Amino acid sequence: MPYPLATPDDLKETVRAVEALGRRVVARQADVRDIDQLLAAVADGVGELGRLDIVCANAGIVPPFVGPTDPASRSRAFAQVVDINLTGVFRTVEACKQAVIDSGDGGSIIVTSSLAGLRAIGAGGGYGESKHGLVGLVRCYAQELAPHHIRVNSIHPTNVRTPMLINEATMRAFRPDLEHPTEDDALEGFQTLNLLPVPYIEAADVSDTVLFLASAESRFITGAAIPVDAGGAVK
Repeated sequence: MPYPLATPDDLKETVRAVEALGRRVVARQADVRDIDQLLAAVADGVGELGRLDIVCANAGIVPPFVGPTDPASRSRAFAQVVDINLTGVFRTVEACKQAVIDSGDGGSIIVTSSLAGLRAIGAGGGYGESKHGLVGLVRCYAQELAPHHIRVNSIHPTNVRTPMLINEATMRAFRPDLEHPTEDDALEGFQTLNLLPVPYIEAADVSDTVLFLASAESRFITGAAIPVDAGGAVK
């Protein structure tokens, strides 16, 4: 990938932060392309903590900005992105849903899509296609799980100021006229996606929305595509 990926050290930091609050955590590294790994991770978590109420399916990748041009290579690259971004979410929900049903108190499944799942923004190569697919997946699961009082929703962020955005490859995609653009160089390009005059949102803006959808305050919201996009979907 052309940008920094999450690392085992990031997972260790999450464990440290949770335990610092006096809470228990079961952390496992799993590939969303492998249903057996996901099932094992869920079984470990439920076995240790007793139940599962909230699922947050957040794994996703962006394809290379300058990808292959021949049909066979493009097809393989497309399949990899869809296998993680769309089918990976399907596997995650499948691995988790029975445990959420068994909790007996409803629950919430939260899927991270993108502004690219609400309108075409030029993000091809499987990215925009997979993120649009998540909208349909969420609606279907919302119908399937409603009898169990389980809510299923998607979140659609615009640019988020994380290493996935603030890196040379991504910034160059927004400023192709510059060989080595800086963050300041890219701000104008970032802002072109948004209706509000801002280049990006912060990670906390997304996590706050996750917390809302995980809470009882959103108890009657299901099957919804929630934009956190600075108005980008209506631009």
